[in-house]
Amino acid sequence: MSLVRYNNPWNLLNTLQRELYNPEFSHLDSDDSAATASWAPSVDISENDKEFILLADIPGVDPDDIEISMEKGVLTIKGERNTENVEEGENYRRVERQSGQFYRRFTLPDSADADKIEAKSEHGVLKITIPKQEVAISRRIEVKH
Repeated sequence: MSLVRYNNPWNLLNTLQRELYNPEFSHLDSDDSAATASWAPSVDISENDKEFILLADIPGVDPDDIEISMEKGVLTIKGERNTENVEEGENYRRVERQSGQFYRRFTLPDSADADKIEAKSEHGVLKITIPKQEVAISRRIEVKH
């Protein structure tokens, strides 16, 4: 029995959607790092009144090997998980955990405060906190007659 790597059938549609709705960033997908990414960590994204929170599952990755950058409203997370020794038996070989380079990009809304982004890694979960900018309170202006 051979193991077959699962390829997400939605990747092509997601790429097309990014190019249609955000053409200024479509060139970013041609980056060599993206082309060589072996896997992509699962990410949960939540929002509250004060911030956006990204939680990425990256067990086995040293926090020093994770690179987080922000450019032109796009948050990039990349790094690498090295392979470990694989046990081989008489007629089997089984490796389920993915290894190699990973790469994820997220387009942030204008309300994100790029200067105050913080990241913390704990128990294999990378937590990125992106505060929202303070917005002036809108008020109604009375028209005098």
